[in-house]
Amino acid sequence: MFHKILKSGCKAEESKLRTAQRLTNLISLFCILSWRVFWMTMLNRSVPDAPPTLALTATEIGVLDRLVNDKPKARQKTFSHYLIKIARLGGYLARASDPPPGNTVMWRGLSRLTDIALGAMVGGEFVGN
Repeated sequence: MFHKILKSGCKAEESKLRTAQRLTNLISLFCILSWRVFWMTMLNRSVPDAPPTLALTATEIGVLDRLVNDKPKARQKTFSHYLIKIARLGGYLARASDPPPGNTVMWRGLSRLTDIALGAMVGGEFVGN
């Protein structure tokens, strides 16, 4: 699964880097990203009631709270709750009959969340938030 995330999510094979040092640096970064996606997916399956701060920053939690609407009956703010929000950013429909989100949809959602969180941090610096 880790290798699939590295190949399909990061698209490591499509890089156009020409030196071994640059390729090594890129793959090192991709390994960290792939591990995070895989770890979050497995964490949700093994400890869904964990606190969200275990794997998410305060900025990521704040962005998810503002960006993805909660279901009417959602009261608990567990890691599983926020993982579903990340998966919804990646295209997960979160229907009652759907299986838990997988690595691919988590990759897409986490990629979007990272971009939005970076934009929020930079925008906060310019606006003075």
